Amino acid sequence: MGMTIQVRKCGVMTLPVELRKKYNIQTEDAFRVVDLGGIFVLTPLVPLVPELTREIEKVRLEAGLSVAELLTSLREQREQYHQETYAADPLS
Repeated sequence: MGMTIQVRKCGVMTLPVELRKKYNIQTEDAFRVVDLGGIFVLTPLVPLVPELTREIEKVRLEAGLSVAELLTSLREQREQYHQETYAADPLS
């Protein structure tokens, strides 16, 4: 499927409506441009914070934890990690 797009003022390019519909591309969606020796590849950028938030909430609900319990567990794990990583070596 060959399509032509044109670079306009300020470098603006408009994607054909067929592509926007096919791939559900919305206004303000962000993409990374990869230059493969003159061939440009667009890859969608997925905002990590909302995606991570959804994943954490899913795990929390599956585990049956309240937000307070989750935060307490995270603090305990952080303290354990800190002790294991930064505690003085008993042999030194």
